[in-house]
Amino acid sequence: MTFHVLTIFPDFFAGPFAHGVVKRAREAGLLDIRIHDLRNWTSDRHRTVDDRPFGGAEGMVLKCEPIFQATESIWPERSAGRKIILLSAQGRMFDQAMANRLKECQELLLICGRYEGVDERVAEHLADEEISIGNYVLSGGELAAAVVIDTVARLLPGVLGNEASSAFESFQEGGHGEGLLDCPQWTRPAEFRGWRVPEVLLSGNHRQIAAFRRSAARSKTERLRPDLLDKESSAWLPDSAV
Repeated sequence: MTFHVLTIFPDFFAGPFAHGVVKRAREAGLLDIRIHDLRNWTSDRHRTVDDRPFGGAEGMVLKCEPIFQATESIWPERSAGRKIILLSAQGRMFDQAMANRLKECQELLLICGRYEGVDERVAEHLADEEISIGNYVLSGGELAAAVVIDTVARLLPGVLGNEASSAFESFQEGGHGEGLLDCPQWTRPAEFRGWRVPEVLLSGNHRQIAAFRRSAARSKTERLRPDLLDKESSAWLPDSAV
């Protein structure tokens, strides 16, 4: 899969993609990330990408001309496997279900908003989707682009090494939480400062462990994210426990 990022701060991405699973996946050729400097599609000597909003308001707005020219240069032709995503505070909320849908694309082009926003003609006539990563305002879409790429990338075949790893994570439908938070986890030592690991996890009984994890995932979701309980589907047990 190929990710394109259109930004006025291309150097920003030297850090987020230089570590962890995304770095290893790039080195293995499982995904490609191409960073494009929006200022390369400007025509004045100041490489201007923004202007004052019509109607009067505070701040500056990214111009539509360089964004259209950039995307049409990167993709002279559009196809079903390509999607343009505008990252902005006004977009639909990004979640795991959306990540699962986007992973089916061959290429994604992420437009990083800046300043007070982007000329609305980009959202109306260019972008396939407008996405926000939360109910808050960032200085720009660069952090959001990194979040989207990391979330989608780890769902691609081979990226995590163990395909089951992503299936059993928080919010992932079809895992042990069925869209709930992931269950709590413990590791050695079995006792630390008087706090013991739940005995069931030391029992070796896979059926009891599965039931405990299901219950623990629900309890944690009820405590931290009760809004997710309405989305819960049927109960789960792994094949090995049936």
